[in-house]
Amino acid sequence: MEDESKYFEEREYWNMEIEPILNTPEMRELQWSKMPRVLKWQYENTPFNRDRFDKAGVKPEDIKSFEDFAEAIPPAGQEEVREVIAEIGLDMEKVMLYLFGEERMKNLYLLTTTTGTTGIPTPYPNFKAGIEDFKEFASRAAWRNDFKPGDRVALCFGLSMHAAGTPWILWLQDFPGVTIIPIGAEAGTEKILQFMKMYKATVFAGTPSLALHLIEKAPEVLGEPVKNLGLKSILCGAEPGAGIPEVRARLEGEYGAKVFDAGGGYGCSCDYPVYQGMHWLADDIAYYELVDPETGKSVPMEHGATGIMCATSLHPEGAVWFDMRFTLGDIHQVFTDPCPCGKTGFRYKIVGRSDDMLKVKGVPVYPASIEGIIHGFVPRVTGYFRILLTEKPPRVVPPLKLKVEHGEEVNEEELDSLAAEIGEEMHKLIKVRPEITWLKPDTLERETKKTQLLEKQYEE
Repeated sequence: MEDESKYFEEREYWNMEIEPILNTPEMRELQWSKMPRVLKWQYENTPFNRDRFDKAGVKPEDIKSFEDFAEAIPPAGQEEVREVIAEIGLDMEKVMLYLFGEERMKNLYLLTTTTGTTGIPTPYPNFKAGIEDFKEFASRAAWRNDFKPGDRVALCFGLSMHAAGTPWILWLQDFPGVTIIPIGAEAGTEKILQFMKMYKATVFAGTPSLALHLIEKAPEVLGEPVKNLGLKSILCGAEPGAGIPEVRARLEGEYGAKVFDAGGGYGCSCDYPVYQGMHWLADDIAYYELVDPETGKSVPMEHGATGIMCATSLHPEGAVWFDMRFTLGDIHQVFTDPCPCGKTGFRYKIVGRSDDMLKVKGVPVYPASIEGIIHGFVPRVTGYFRILLTEKPPRVVPPLKLKVEHGEEVNEEELDSLAAEIGEEMHKLIKVRPEITWLKPDTLERETKKTQLLEKQYEE
């Protein structure tokens, strides 16, 4: 352990060869040096991507630059995967052979799924080569998030088939001195709190929804606040939250811990006191792009630019969904100026998802923006709310309807003025005035995995 401690003190990054040159011209040259082999491999080994080449009327050798690549091959995403499933059916063996190819499927080691929040859960296989890529990324992220030998990580993402759960046990294998406690969201809040206290966890890893819910449950289950658990850091992912200033501030205050954000690709936030977005840590593993959500055209990677993120794996033998100009539908805003934390890598914030964008009088609104505003009124509200949709989005007939839980100490006669305050804040920040229906505390279901903020009444 003495040697490991010295090792930690002397290195700025986990990978001192790659991380210092992230987001540099030197890195871009390295990326392009890999691309011809990547494109040839995809064409020869992956039916799904070969069909994309053929439909575009190009061969791998026709693509001479990243600009050619962006113009020749349209991005693909979950919609295309759903089309494949609709055509082939629910025989996931055939689906995966078409999507990933026989060569990758020979090295299938771990099979998980997406959460299925937008429909049928889609397969999320882990190939042995891909596990090695994720182990490298996870170690880079853990290093920046101040993991140290002796830390005990309470893994509280869903472990049953979910892509952000069980794989983390494999991905952190190479990080020295860290112990994983695989509790899982399925254990429920009582067991999660008990196990974290019993085994003296130092790091919580799970959704921000769960971290918030544990704040409410800790006094009931443990007889003390979550701060007494002594966690040093909260690592959140799988949904927005850790990047929302109001949510972040609440988590940091209640736990007395640093809050880190991870997700939307190979990224994690830094420990700068003011959230700066997530640093993209894997230029050597995957080529990152932004595309316009309307046209699918490439968006220049300029400071402040916004678009749907898509990526291309530079190690196709292990690629899963960041395969070839593939997107999971997250809308990112990128920041290319130096981060005040001093660390490398351009940064991105997840603005929302292309499939959860709402339009109220033509104004785009994302649930994460509403969540931030609602959490700014805690403790007069609990922080729990739902967006009521009577028609299929994105169009919303105004006013935007919300169900919001008021706080324990708020009297009924105060609710009208509180609704007016929230309405003013929403109008100021996102140009929308909501219609609020008040609910008593603990009315809405608490989720240990992802919280569904949209109540789709049109499906009932």
